[in-house]
Amino acid sequence: MSEYIYEGLFILNSNRYGRDPEGVAGSVQALIEKQEGTVLVSRLWEERRLAYPINGQRKGTYWLTYFRMDGEKITDLNQQAHREDDLLRHLVIRIDPRIADTLISHAQQTVRQSTGGAAEKASHRTEGKQGNTADVSVATVEAE
Repeated sequence: MSEYIYEGLFILNSNRYGRDPEGVAGSVQALIEKQEGTVLVSRLWEERRLAYPINGQRKGTYWLTYFRMDGEKITDLNQQAHREDDLLRHLVIRIDPRIADTLISHAQQTVRQSTGGAAEKASHRTEGKQGNTADVSVATVEAE
């Protein structure tokens, strides 16, 4: 069993996200933790019109997450994500270890800037590009 760092981009149902941003965004973290993964950085990327309708939805909320997980559990994560009603689409890629620290620190810096520098908190409220509020989780990265 070897753990890797992954980048996950999840397209969330914008209607459900608008009604319950913390619950819908929390479902991504719960999905990862259910597979014994650890969320390193998780944040709202943007909300935009989709190129084509997905399940009747014309808009999607893009949620970017970096997480650490055992490589053998990714298949189970993908299967569970397909069953999740709040997720329209998702893409998970393994990050090259040579650039993982740089990507994660950049994502954490972006979260800090969007939350006004209050990185000490475990959870923040921030404004998205479309004026939607989002729950942004920041976790520290352990040195390997």
